[in-house]
Amino acid sequence: MAARPASSSTALRQARRAWNLLHLDSAQARTLAERALAAAGGDVQAQAWARLALGFHLLYFATAAEAARELERAARLFDRCDDRAGQVLAGAAIARSMWRQGRVHDALARVLPLRDEGVRVLRHDQRGVLLNTIAGCYSAQGDSAQAFAYMYEALRDAGPSRGRGFDTVLHCNLAHELMQIGDCEQALLHVDQGLARCAQLKNARLQSVLRLNRIACLTELGRAAESLPDIEAVLALPADPSGRGRMSTAFETLAIAALRAGRPDLGAELVAQAQAEGLSALPDERLERCTAAALLALRHGDAAGAVARLRAVHAEAERDDVEGLSLRMRAQHFAVLSEALEAAGDAAGALAALRRWQALHREQAQLASRARYQAANLQTELLRLQHRLDETVATRRRSEKARAELAAINEQLSHKVSEVQALQEALRQQATHDPLTGLFNRRHLNDTLPMLFALARRDGQTMALAIIDLDHFKQVNDRHGHAAGDRLLAAFGELLGGALRRSDVACRYGGEEFCLLMPRTDAASARRKVNTLLRRWRAQAFPFEGGTLAGLSFSAGIADTAQAPESPDALLSAADALLLAAKRAGRNRVGTAAVPA
Repeated sequence: MAARPASSSTALRQARRAWNLLHLDSAQARTLAERALAAAGGDVQAQAWARLALGFHLLYFATAAEAARELERAARLFDRCDDRAGQVLAGAAIARSMWRQGRVHDALARVLPLRDEGVRVLRHDQRGVLLNTIAGCYSAQGDSAQAFAYMYEALRDAGPSRGRGFDTVLHCNLAHELMQIGDCEQALLHVDQGLARCAQLKNARLQSVLRLNRIACLTELGRAAESLPDIEAVLALPADPSGRGRMSTAFETLAIAALRAGRPDLGAELVAQAQAEGLSALPDERLERCTAAALLALRHGDAAGAVARLRAVHAEAERDDVEGLSLRMRAQHFAVLSEALEAAGDAAGALAALRRWQALHREQAQLASRARYQAANLQTELLRLQHRLDETVATRRRSEKARAELAAINEQLSHKVSEVQALQEALRQQATHDPLTGLFNRRHLNDTLPMLFALARRDGQTMALAIIDLDHFKQVNDRHGHAAGDRLLAAFGELLGGALRRSDVACRYGGEEFCLLMPRTDAASARRKVNTLLRRWRAQAFPFEGGTLAGLSFSAGIADTAQAPESPDALLSAADALLLAAKRAGRNRVGTAAVPA
């Protein structure tokens, strides 16, 4: 570690104080960081913490590219003085800047390896910053279950008593995530909590983001008129560190709210401001800007123009594999497209867009399981109780009356802790994934197959089901041991998982059998896909102490809902029968009704 001159200890204290004030008093945090940097001299650690605080300030009030440059300098300084806590925080902040520039996959790959060490070396608000960055990456990828898990864990670490204002950031992010799954009422509760905490902070940027979330929530709930005071409040903030900063102001979100509230004049100004910011690197912003422009055209009676603007991004909105493009923005796109097509006299097109909107809303509802959602609510309630407990402890010295209240809160807290522990234990018991292969398990298949079968029948689409059985698997266990068998199962699970579309569902059916559900796919298409899997499996080789296993194969049976329309059980039975036929015909093949072997 680099030596630190004794005279520079004041600079290090200033730099750490700057970090602690980032969310409590953003302007003072920047001032202290700049002073620490000027006074640091040869104190590498003081320089590192000062630049880290400045980098985070730039993340909030400037551009991601500007922040990244400062954060990279901080990371190099932390490497020189071997400050592991600083290295983890700098890495998380750099990942956040990547995410802000639309590189979500790269950001998650950068921050996720820091998680385990960060949990060990970071405390309270610092750990919350790391976990919240991971949550944001998952949220941008559309994985709300993972995002919620990390956000609530961060909230538990960075509560009001020790989070130094970062709990307000988490309430803001939870509100955003709840919007993604369509629960805007619950999102508004978190916005209100965040704004109540903002009254104790000097952080106008954070207040503006909370107001933006409230504007979006009210618009989603059909109450856009109620958001007009929030729109005015956001626009009144200066675009510098004393206000909302130079980050994107989400003019497109404000524009849609104003237009839905019956203010086309204000909506037109906001659409122009959004378009003046140029092409965004974030798919959500790009789609929302086009949607806002289309809605403005629609309000001016230009239905054809509205349709044309939406058609320009329609291909992207149709896809479900665009990184960083949320279901909520896609659903909003199709809702406005349906309005525009109806106004243009295209009733069939409007109905098709409306059906697409309904399908996206169904996907929103499936983003988070009810059990995890209940656990999240319990953890939030636990946080509120902990906050009350902290406040009671602070006043106990002045009042004997507080002792009875403290005992009551302790009892409630203990009860809620027990409830959370019981629920978490229940969640572990109800796990839906096979731990060896990482695929879904048979229980999940039993829950999912009837739903997908019913959707296929209702929408007039074909769904294929494949049952796959690894050939001669018992011989592998007998000759090489069960550890070798487990390795093959895990490798096949990885191969199968890597070949999936987002709509496909892969399950370990039992033992060496796997089941693959493929919506919007007939048996012939499914056979081509499974044959590709078979070729890849044959090409793999696995070295063991007793030699190398190569030339492996599997047998499969495929049926679709057109061949077995009666029930999910009939579909399973048809695929199973074709699997038996394939095995009897010599294995190493894919059986379908049209081509038995």
